[in-house]
Amino acid sequence: MIDTFLDKGWTSFSHDPTVEAWARHAQLAGQAAVQDPRHAEWMQCEGTWFIGVDALENDPQGQLPGGPPLAGAPIDFITKYLGPIPPLHKAQLSVIFPGYPRPRPGEDAAAFRYREKRDAAHVDGVKLFGEARRRRVEEPHAWVLGLPLTKTSADAAPLVIWERSHRIMCQAFETAFAGQAAETWSQVDITDAYTRARAEVFETCKRVTVHAFPGESYLMHRLTLHGVAPWAAQATAPKEGRMIAYFRPDSADLKTWLRAP
Repeated sequence: MIDTFLDKGWTSFSHDPTVEAWARHAQLAGQAAVQDPRHAEWMQCEGTWFIGVDALENDPQGQLPGGPPLAGAPIDFITKYLGPIPPLHKAQLSVIFPGYPRPRPGEDAAAFRYREKRDAAHVDGVKLFGEARRRRVEEPHAWVLGLPLTKTSADAAPLVIWERSHRIMCQAFETAFAGQAAETWSQVDITDAYTRARAEVFETCKRVTVHAFPGESYLMHRLTLHGVAPWAAQATAPKEGRMIAYFRPDSADLKTWLRAP
């Protein structure tokens, strides 16, 4: 399984009762988070996407108040092959509803087309800055763990991954950082290298959709290009929507982010 992860940039885990117990509790917490007025800013795309950054109140081990510990196959895999689990942030709660995608406030036509036609493909941690909307790596992550919380059809806005894209993206970042001191990498404008690399990924890498039920899970390499597919007209989901919890703990530093497995 580690070979698949390193080769394709992601791997999945079959049903695990321990993971399902966590997911069942997290779904209830997630429903409350979506309705919480403190999180109103995260409801975007005309009510079809709850971004949900830091929306779940878990502790640094991933446990929610009154719920079971975050454990099971994905945690065992990460610990065995990628190292100790870093302190976990409050999980992102990504919830998609019928009709996605629709434009975000301030999103121009080109940006919306990219969301609609290219699944808003991105590498986590690459952020926009300045009026010219350039890009740099501001939030390096160690890995990305996805834990589905609701049962949906496979075409209800699934995660999209471009397999082996992490290799191309790694080369692009190495090129952008070449000749720069590692401690300055977070200030380096990587826009041009990043844009070229995405184009290469779209041309050469296999696009796959990833669907899983509560109790199943998947792990992405931090440099894998990924996004969210549109909600299909015939897709089915509960009224709570397509709900997934994501953990993306911080990497030690950008050098580790770029060069670690």
